[in-house]
Amino acid sequence: MKIVVDAFGGDYAPLEIVSGAVKALQANLDLKVVLVGDKDKITDILQSLVFVSDRLEIVHAPDVVGMDEVPTVAIRTKKTSSIVVAYDYLKQNDDAVALVSAGSTGATLTGAVLKLGRIPNISRPALAPILPTVNDKGVMLLDVGANADCKADNLLHFGIMGAEYMRAMGVKKPKIGLLNIGTEEEKGSEMIKEAHQLLKKSKLNFVGNIEARDVLRGLVDVVVCDGFSGNVCLKTIEGTAEILFGEIKDITKSSFKAKLGALLLKKNLYDMKKKYDYKNFGGAPLLGVKKIVLKCHGNSKAESVSTTIEQAYKLASNHLIEKVTKAVEKNEE
Repeated sequence: MKIVVDAFGGDYAPLEIVSGAVKALQANLDLKVVLVGDKDKITDILQSLVFVSDRLEIVHAPDVVGMDEVPTVAIRTKKTSSIVVAYDYLKQNDDAVALVSAGSTGATLTGAVLKLGRIPNISRPALAPILPTVNDKGVMLLDVGANADCKADNLLHFGIMGAEYMRAMGVKKPKIGLLNIGTEEEKGSEMIKEAHQLLKKSKLNFVGNIEARDVLRGLVDVVVCDGFSGNVCLKTIEGTAEILFGEIKDITKSSFKAKLGALLLKKNLYDMKKKYDYKNFGGAPLLGVKKIVLKCHGNSKAESVSTTIEQAYKLASNHLIEKVTKAVEKNEE
């Protein structure tokens, strides 16, 4: 079982990506990793890390897709870029089960659809990060940008895929909520009301509508939404958290008394920061394509990359793709 890693995707590539792959290999003795990128540069980094393993393979790809490039054009024309070569390797090798990239989100999503294709009966793939919650359970939010415009059946499929992902991660009976402007069944746009009825009639453990203010409370395991609403929700949460942590940091430096209080609360503040740190949640899966694809945050460093590689391995070991395929077929019956 091999995990393919785009070694040149991300703000800190290739050093942090390669370092993260090495960290994952050291922690999992039955894991195999394929690093895709400039072979000479990857080899130099591995030598500096003093790491040699027959579980590590390097596939040469001299080019990189930049963050500012048009994804569809880049995937079709930059045949020797790290993300394109990584997808080609993933598609052509049965023992390659997943791809991890911290590079261009658009290129990663476009490549997955064009190179791998959708799972049968899945109408749209969805980008689905796990967000921290106050009860430490975590919640999946999907979609967060792969599909700005959605139909009701798309949201039903998002719910099915999200439920299977959470089962693969150990949640026995995932609760599914629909992001809406109110908890009442009659609230929302016509599309949302139609999606509510489809989810309600499905075999999912659908518990109804959920408002954005309750997403991080851990009331449900999966929050279903269209990509536009999901992206706005996600960016609002990220921005609010960034502002609040910044304010707390400034306050603790504002006076001697504040510094003393911060010293007394140092462990509590550290634990809170760690609880809401994205590095502990791995990458966001692109659900709905024929192999596992995980998108790391663009500024991911070694620890986050390692966590995401291990996440990919766990999902593959729990046969996520097969379970999603069967779940969709079962719901269609």
